[in-house]
Amino acid sequence: MKLFTFDHCPFCIKAMMVAGYKKADIEFVTLQNHDIEARIEKVGANLVPILQKPDGSYMAESLDIAAYIDQLDGKPALGQSVEADKIAQWSEKTRPYSSLLLYPRWLKIDLPEFQCQEAKEWFHKKKSATIDESFDDAFAHSAQYITALNAVLTEIDWLILPSERDNNLTYDDVNLFPSLRNLTVVKGLVFPTQVRQYIDEVAALTNINLYDNIAL
Repeated sequence: MKLFTFDHCPFCIKAMMVAGYKKADIEFVTLQNHDIEARIEKVGANLVPILQKPDGSYMAESLDIAAYIDQLDGKPALGQSVEADKIAQWSEKTRPYSSLLLYPRWLKIDLPEFQCQEAKEWFHKKKSATIDESFDDAFAHSAQYITALNAVLTEIDWLILPSERDNNLTYDDVNLFPSLRNLTVVKGLVFPTQVRQYIDEVAALTNINLYDNIAL
């Protein structure tokens, strides 16, 4: 099987982390960000992640793929979500700041989905319009966005560490961890102790890389 992804895409991470957690025999394939046709020809839409199943067919939608991977061995391990509302509310609060902080940084680090100039230009054109600010300006204003986001990070006071639940993951983790993981690319963010430990523990359980060493 193959899983077609972008490294920076939180939806892709949902599928990738379940593959790592279940130690599934799946090859990760990175698509170039601008190559819309590579996605459309597989699933009829500009979507990632995309899973190519053993019969050669393709499926999209991150949570559907996560569930499919979890059930491959006949022993589904992911627990049900119990904090969906809290995660959704927190995500809504972080979105304005995280977009302004993350989008410029994705083009400043060496990500596999941006290995050609066309991919970088396509991403810049698409995403700068959504934040209504140039990437250069957004990056220059990082300090004020970091201050605002640091305050929102302190609101995650309901986390239970995997180590406190026998290292069992749930769909809450699938929905929350990708956003927190991506924020490790932002130098200067202050993760509360419990949140930082949560990121590290889930990353270890799912074999997902963090960005601390190349944070900007």
